[in-house]
Amino acid sequence: MKVTIQNKKGLSKDLKIFVDKKTIASYMDEKYLEVGKTIVLKGFRPGKVPKDVLKRQFGKEIFGDVLDKVLKDTSSKALEENKIKPAGQPKIDLKTYGEGKDLEYIISVTELPKVEIKAIENIKFDSYTVKIDSLETDKRIKEIAKNQKNFVEVDPSKVANEGDLVVFDYKATVDGKEFKGSEGKNTQLELGKDLFIKGFDKQLLKSKKDEVVNVKVILPENFPEKELRKKEAKFACKITAVKKPKEVKIDDDFAKTLGAKDLNDLKSLISKQINEEYKNSLDMLSKNQILKEIEKFKVDEIPENLVEEEIKILTQSMNAEEAKKNRYNFEEKAKKRIKVGLILNEFGEKNNIKVEESELQQEVQKQLKMMPGQEKMVMEFYQKNPSALASLRGTIYEEKIINLIKTKAKANTKEITKEEAEKILKSSHDHAHDHSHDHTKSEKTDNSKLKKTKNPKSGAPKQKKTKKVSKK
Repeated sequence: MKVTIQNKKGLSKDLKIFVDKKTIASYMDEKYLEVGKTIVLKGFRPGKVPKDVLKRQFGKEIFGDVLDKVLKDTSSKALEENKIKPAGQPKIDLKTYGEGKDLEYIISVTELPKVEIKAIENIKFDSYTVKIDSLETDKRIKEIAKNQKNFVEVDPSKVANEGDLVVFDYKATVDGKEFKGSEGKNTQLELGKDLFIKGFDKQLLKSKKDEVVNVKVILPENFPEKELRKKEAKFACKITAVKKPKEVKIDDDFAKTLGAKDLNDLKSLISKQINEEYKNSLDMLSKNQILKEIEKFKVDEIPENLVEEEIKILTQSMNAEEAKKNRYNFEEKAKKRIKVGLILNEFGEKNNIKVEESELQQEVQKQLKMMPGQEKMVMEFYQKNPSALASLRGTIYEEKIINLIKTKAKANTKEITKEEAEKILKSSHDHAHDHSHDHTKSEKTDNSKLKKTKNPKSGAPKQKKTKKVSKK
């Protein structure tokens, strides 16, 4: 293989590649051997079909496959040997080709610019830790205890008031007829929350144990039986118990019900939990500071094809007129995003950052836990959408890069109170603007998908195409 670089224009260049016919012939022989082992033709034993017979019947298809493989192998090698990282997919223009002939073609490629990453270590950013006051922890625990109501049965003569729990059996009818789901046993309602059918629990106020209360309600629009929607239903409710809330005692036993060893352990866990609630948002502020600093780095030239692709992404929800009107602003935004992406990618490669399969699956599992009851749907979504999985991989890759930058750059560590954290986050929200950066890709360009531009004279063949607190 002989490679000649020609027509250099900034980041664009052409590579003229020559592969002699002897090399092509060796590829062809290898392919004929491979095909011969699997082809079954009448009159020949399996694996014993002569080469000339294969050539007559499958010659064009075999040469097409060989040409694809030679182009893939030689173009990848040419780019690698000349240390060229393509910005997007290069184009191939076939000049001469054919079985028994030399192969000559030209790769037109836009190269990724060289970027400097040393200045990353001089970036300054704020890093926050939130100091949680013990009073704040106690307040949170009291809220949890308040929501962990412990109801106890009272004297049968006591009536049910708002906040009490009523236990009852019921039989319901619409127009005097029973319907599917018209009976219920040991139904529990906390009066005042209106969580059953609108207006239902109010009619149970002042009821007592062993009393039968007749409740009339209008069935909701989303009632399972369509024909009964918006119709009046009558419920005969036999009260089996009236329970009143008993204050939960905050002690070691209470802490154990929440998964802690004791009350002190619970306080420690709750303090960490409150801190964690602020950590992600504050970490995002630190990340945005870093990205804004990287935006100031100088890159001599941004590849036009990447700019155009980014503008398409930024304007995909707009009509043509609106996109054209705001072209300059989007172009500037696209250049910033691409520049930051190039620098992050270079930093990631220099530091050998990779996304392991286990990390990707761990992130998928995290998303499954966030959508209880829809795990199958989420899993199928990723299985059927490789691009979504690739996007998730890119997100993990970028986070790993940012986390490493944080260890190398100059952090201004600040310990702040919960109130100060809220002020900082509110201020950043009030002055928020688009800091979203889809900067990184976790995979290099796949040269097997190089585009071919057909030479008018060549007739080139086409390519194949609250819950329990848990310790962190």
